[in-house]
Amino acid sequence: MNFSTTVPRTQVRAARALGDYGERLAVRYLCDQGLTILDRNWRCVRGEIDIVALDEGCLVIVEVKTRSTERFGAPFEAVTRLKLARLRQLSALWRKAADPRWGGLPVRIDVVSILKPRHRPAHIEHLRGVE
Repeated sequence: MNFSTTVPRTQVRAARALGDYGERLAVRYLCDQGLTILDRNWRCVRGEIDIVALDEGCLVIVEVKTRSTERFGAPFEAVTRLKLARLRQLSALWRKAADPRWGGLPVRIDVVSILKPRHRPAHIEHLRGVE
C-alpha cells in the first residue's frame, strides 16, 4: 500500500505498527485455538496472504484486519467480496508453491478482526469460513 502522497509518514508508520501488532496477536490467538501456523505474510505478484494455518486437516487462509476505532465500521467489514475472491486465488497459488502435502486439503477462509482502542485491551473476533 502506498500512502506516501496523501498521508503523512508518521500515520503510515502507525498504521503499519498497528497492523503488525494485530497479526502477531492473531497468530497467538490462532495457536491458542489449536491451529498450526504454516506461513505468514506470504507474497506473490498477485497479493499477500496474512496467515496460512492448518486446522484439523483443513488449510486455513486467514485475513487479519486491525483497527483502533469502529469509526468506519468493524475491522472485518473491510473484507469485501473482491478481497475474498483474491484470497481464493492466492490460496491456489500458495498451494502450488508450497509443500505438495498441502495440495489435497480442503481450504477455508477465515477473518480475524481485531479492535485495539488506545489504552484499552484488544478485542478479537474470529470469523470462520467467511466465503
